[in-house]
Amino acid sequence: MNIDKKAPVMLTGATGYVGGQVAKRLLEAGLTVHAPIRNPENKKKTQHLDAIADKSPGSIHYFKADLLESNSYNSAMQGCELVIHCASPFALTVKDAYRDLIDPAVKGTENVMRSVQQTEFVKRVVLTSSCAAIYGDAKDLEQRQNGIMTEEHWNETSTAKTNPYSYSKTMAEKKAWEMTEDADRFDLVVINPSLVLGPGIGYAPMSESSKTLAQFGDGSMKMGAADLEIGMVDVRDVAEAHFQAAFTPVAKGRHICSAADMTFLKIGEYLRPKFGAHYPLPKKNLPKWLVWLTGPLVGIPRQFVSKNVGYPWKADNSKIKNELGITFRPLQKGIEEHFEQLVENGAFTK
Repeated sequence: MNIDKKAPVMLTGATGYVGGQVAKRLLEAGLTVHAPIRNPENKKKTQHLDAIADKSPGSIHYFKADLLESNSYNSAMQGCELVIHCASPFALTVKDAYRDLIDPAVKGTENVMRSVQQTEFVKRVVLTSSCAAIYGDAKDLEQRQNGIMTEEHWNETSTAKTNPYSYSKTMAEKKAWEMTEDADRFDLVVINPSLVLGPGIGYAPMSESSKTLAQFGDGSMKMGAADLEIGMVDVRDVAEAHFQAAFTPVAKGRHICSAADMTFLKIGEYLRPKFGAHYPLPKKNLPKWLVWLTGPLVGIPRQFVSKNVGYPWKADNSKIKNELGITFRPLQKGIEEHFEQLVENGAFTK
């Protein structure tokens, strides 16, 4: 599928963490971005994007839209051959799973895809999904060949009650594929990132990734880190993956977007040379029984501890390298830059 770079691109979630970097990549490439957001009049939400646009050959235009409103994206989609759907809530602790996670993710995807079906210009949709749609818990990988997840796998264990975020990403991606089954005018390409770290484009309310990294400096891990291994990727690589997914004609299907498998203790080791003198970074792994006992006090469910702590996490990222030409940058610099941004934005005090 060939996309005309002279046509505007509709990008949802442009004011968010991942979406902001995707917007930056598009603007710097000289494209026109149509950004549907809840309140276009809130200049505080858009000032960082506006500043990037002012220095870029591209331009950005805002449209009023809401994930839960049908036909909300019709205006922003006019004239667009490409739709990039990044908007979806990411939260690990919520009061109402359906209200806060599942409905915005699934119904939001449905509303975007419905507008795509109704808009004759659109040729390709790039969807931000997650590795959470591929696996539920690290223990699940015991059932995969050689303990490695691939794009062929789906999360079959998460539920709205036990793991609502992963369930929301799984159901949202399935909804997108369901609504593409009979399409011949447009195709769907999916990016499935692991834990995304790295600097955002400017100050914004704390993303879940930022909250995770902030625990390395706010004292939450001063006694040690959970023996938790997970895939990680720099947010700028995720943005590049979206860009290449959009403009690589032969791109198709799902793409695991993960640079490396890494433990939380390793993050502490990466941060120590630059920040160790001032922040209580973890120096050891905590025993699993202790994490299981104290986890609920810091918002970590015991079921999560049981099925993730101490288990290896492995993913095959060869498809995104071979098909989209992605070369992942080393993670240490991005983690340092993200942590520095948290310090500058007052995420925690020394």
